[in-house]
Order: sequence, then structure tokens, then C-alpha cells
Amino acid sequence: MSVPQVTENAVLMKTAQVDFLKETVKGYDFNEGINYSKVLESYLHTGFQATNFGLAVEEINKMLHCRDVALPEDIFQDAEDPFINVKSNCTIFLGYTSNIVSSGLRETIRFLVQHKLVDCIVTTAGGIEEDFIKCLAPTYLGDFNLKGQTLREQGINRTGNLLVPNDNYCKFEDWVVPLLNEMFKEQKENGTIWTPSKIITRLGERINNPESIYYWAAKNQIPVFSPALTDGSLGDMIFFRCFSNPGFIIDIVDDLRRLNMMAIKAKNTGVVIIGGGLIKHHINNANLMRNGCDYAVYLNTASEFDGSDTGARPDEAVSWGKIKKDATPVKIYAEATLVLPLLVGETFAKYHFAKLNKTKT
Repeated sequence: MSVPQVTENAVLMKTAQVDFLKETVKGYDFNEGINYSKVLESYLHTGFQATNFGLAVEEINKMLHCRDVALPEDIFQDAEDPFINVKSNCTIFLGYTSNIVSSGLRETIRFLVQHKLVDCIVTTAGGIEEDFIKCLAPTYLGDFNLKGQTLREQGINRTGNLLVPNDNYCKFEDWVVPLLNEMFKEQKENGTIWTPSKIITRLGERINNPESIYYWAAKNQIPVFSPALTDGSLGDMIFFRCFSNPGFIIDIVDDLRRLNMMAIKAKNTGVVIIGGGLIKHHINNANLMRNGCDYAVYLNTASEFDGSDTGARPDEAVSWGKIKKDATPVKIYAEATLVLPLLVGETFAKYHFAKLNKTKT
């Protein structure tokens, strides 16, 4: 065979007939005008992470559609613990790390909780305290390149390009320590067993601020689990007071039972996990107790190549029995502040306002 023939056969190799050549790649045509909803709809056929975004929209909308299916008469109701009652046909677990609350995504999370669009939250200690601290004093925009040494000398803490004056934590101490003392008194006098979720509910009840995520969580009886509650400023406050008033006990096992029972008793489950690590594992492990969740969306920037839980793709969770074998989970590789408001806008928010308008008419 001559060189031209070899080259031609290599370059002009004929395409096989395969069944996965279905969807055509096509992006948004701005000649049609500026329509952001249509732009986001076009992501599904754009390719790369835009397509993963479109698939995530579909996956969350499946959760919401499942949620609307009427519950059977034999629905599980726990007379002693309203937090593990089955309230819809699809129980939605929301997980996020502390930086989400540090950023302006706090308002996005609050919207979901305020309107009862999720049934359960798992977050870190920072994801709790940053919400309450913002009720007491603001977080400021800064710069990623501000020098740590200078900021330390000025009493300013940096989270990425966000700045938190140290005075904010002093205000938090002034607010939270009397409440911790109150809870300790109830433990001693009434035998109250405190868990992270019960502490968060009490703080949410006392903050009396509708800007707070946990104000609405307490009001709407949405349980908030934080298995590492001491890993932050709240832990600092507990540590400081234990010298003058030792013996405060926080039971994490009862919260584990409550979270796992929510998954076990659910008719169907969906998980939306923003970030990873502890919160991702805690939610997924609860769903292992029911042989996997039915729907799943991950949003983070981590890759799987270091073997970390954060970076792991949904298919790894399938191998552990944490996502069902026939599920269609999606992971978006993207930074959450760019993507989460758009994702919520195309799913939860549209769902909420459609139901609201339907009720009005």
C-alpha cells in the first residue's frame, strides 16, 4: 500500500454506526436576544461542564417532581421525633461546607430553607457559626492577595477574598456564651441531652433574625446536623467556658441515629452536596442505610485522582451502595459561587414560584 493510501485511510477513516451519536452540540445564539433562561437551557447541549450543569438541572427537577407525588396512607410518622417524619415523597438532603455560608451563597441556602425546599441539612461548624455571626456583624469583600501578616496585625481574618474583622467573633462570643450557659443549666437541672442538631435549633430560635438560615430551619422544623460542631469558633466558645464550668456534654450518636433514620424511613431520597469531605460522606453514609439515594448532584472543584472523598465521582458512591445502581447522578466540576445561584434558579426557585402562582390562581 502506497504512502498516500495509508495516510488517506488513517485521516479519512470511516465512522462506525453507533447508538451514542444522538445529541448535537449547539450553544445559544445571541442573535435571538438576551434571554438568560434560554442561555441556561442551552447549556445541556453546549458540552463540557455546561452539559453537566444541564444534566444537574434535570436531576434536581426529578427530585422535585418525585417530591410532588402523593404519599401513601402508610406514611411513617414518629410521634416522639417530628424531625424524622416523612413529609414528602422525596426527602432532599442538602450538604454544604462553611465557605458557602461565608460567601453570598448564604442567601441562596436561606431561600431553600425558608421555603421548605429541602428536608435536611448537613454542614460544618463554620457553616453554622458564620450564619449567626453575619446576623451580628458584616463580612467584607477584600482581595486574595492581601498579606496575612498585615491582616493579623490589624485583627482581620481572611477567607479567600472575604474579610472578617476579629470583633465579629467577639460579638458572637457575647451572644452565644449565655446561651451555652443556659443549655448547660438545663442539662444539670433537667437532664437534657444536647446534640449538635438540638443546639443549632436552640440558636436558630434565639437569633430572631429572618436573614438567618437557621432561624428558618428552626421555624420550619428542618433538622441541621453538624457532626464536627466543635471544629470552629463555636468549639472555641465551648472550650473557653469548660474551664470555669466543666461538664457540658454534646451527644453526636443521637444525631447519627436521627439522620440515618431520616434516610431509612424516606420513600425516596435526593442529595445535593456543595463541596465535600465530612458533609458529603455523612449524607452519603446515611443513604447507604437504605441501599443508596435515588437522585444525586455534586458541585465542587475537586478531582478524584488523590482518592479523596471530595473528589470522588458519583460512580464511586454507587460501588459503596450510597447511590442506587440505576440512578443518574451528576457531578459539576465548578466553583460554587459561580454556579449554585444559576442551578437553584433553574430548579428550586422555578419550582417554588410555579407552585406559588398556581396557588394564587
